[in-house]
Order: sequence, then structure tokens, then C-alpha cells
Amino acid sequence: MLFGLHWDTSHGELAFAVSILPMLLIGMWVTIEASILGFFVAMVIGLGLAVLKGARLRIVRWPAMFVTEFIRDTPLLVQLFFLYYVLPDYGIVLPAFLTGALALGIQYSAYMSEVYRAGIEAVDHGQIEAAKALDLPGRRTFTHIVLPQAVPRVVPALGNYMVSIMKDVPVLSVVTVLEMLNVAKIIGDQTFDYLVPLSMVGGLYMILTLIASGIVRWVDVKLPKRGLALR
Repeated sequence: MLFGLHWDTSHGELAFAVSILPMLLIGMWVTIEASILGFFVAMVIGLGLAVLKGARLRIVRWPAMFVTEFIRDTPLLVQLFFLYYVLPDYGIVLPAFLTGALALGIQYSAYMSEVYRAGIEAVDHGQIEAAKALDLPGRRTFTHIVLPQAVPRVVPALGNYMVSIMKDVPVLSVVTVLEMLNVAKIIGDQTFDYLVPLSMVGGLYMILTLIASGIVRWVDVKLPKRGLALR
């Protein structure tokens, strides 16, 4: 029994699939929310790490490089357990969903920082020198010259990580997040029929990844290759 419901598997697999679909869709919505929040966190932290790793001062650059390597070389599950079980010992208690989304974002921020760095380094250095010659502030040079040209270059790679984040959401089930796969597992535990719910989860994941990939391709086509126009 899940959410106060009971499923009768005696009327065939099709009827069983129809009866569990609403619960799986609720789990799918949790999956989508965790993916979007985790992706947003990864984009923000990843950009910050990329900027810090590009700093001229070693005292700024080296710690950022160390943090990036530490995050990238540490399993997602370890980071998730640390946030969920260790932080409460220091008075930081977060809901399971938020903890999971943060863990996803932190894990993928290390990878996205390298994507950002590659996009930033691909911008013609002569334009940066020209901005300096015009006495533009460094922050304005970055936000109005470098970043608008770097973003279109990195959209496909960022989109791939969005899909990867979505496929890693089932890891959050270990901290009781009722995402799609966890819901399917609970249904299987209660009905002793795992084939139908797990097959449906696989199909729903395929639909989600195809939609996400299509959105990324659309954004990539629509973005101007010469950079974003900012006023």
C-alpha cells in the first residue's frame, strides 16, 4: 500500500499498469523537480568555480582547483550521505529532497566548471585586450563580452549534464526521496510484481531524456553563434 492505495494485480498487467500510473507520474514530477534544481545549483556553483580557477592569483586559483578535483573524485553517494547524516550534527538539517538536489548540484558543478572554463578560454583573447584598452571594468568585460560568447559554445555540453543529472536522481532514494524509481520499488515490494513498474519507469525515463535532449538541441539552434546580445 502506497499513499493509502491498494492495487489488484489479478485483472491483468495492463489494468495493473493503468492503476499505478498516477503514482509513477507523481514520482516523475519529483524527478523533474530534483533534476531542475540540481542543474541550477550545478550551473551557479560551476560558473563560480570556473571563474575562480581562471583567477591570476594562486591563492584563489589553487583552492578552487582542489575543491573541483575533490568533488569530482568523490562518489555522489558519499556526498549525499555527508549532507544528509553529517550536517545535522552541526545544526544544519535539510529536507531529504533539498539535500538530494544539493548533492546532485555539487557533484555536477565540478564537471560544469570545466565546461565553462573551456567556453571562456575559447573566446578570442584579443577582445579582452581591446576591452582593457577601452578601460572597461573587469566585471563588465566578463559579463558583457566573455560570458555572452562562451554560453552558446557550452550549451550542448551543459545539456548532456542535465540528462545525466536526471538519470542520477534515483540515487536520492537512499535518503527516502520518493522519486520515480523509489515509487516503483515500493509498488513492487507490495505487489511482488516488479516487471510492470520497473518497465514503466524505464519508458518514462526515455520520454524525459528525449524531451530534455530535444530542448537542448532547440536552444542550441536558437542561440546566436557569435554570442548573446546584451544591452
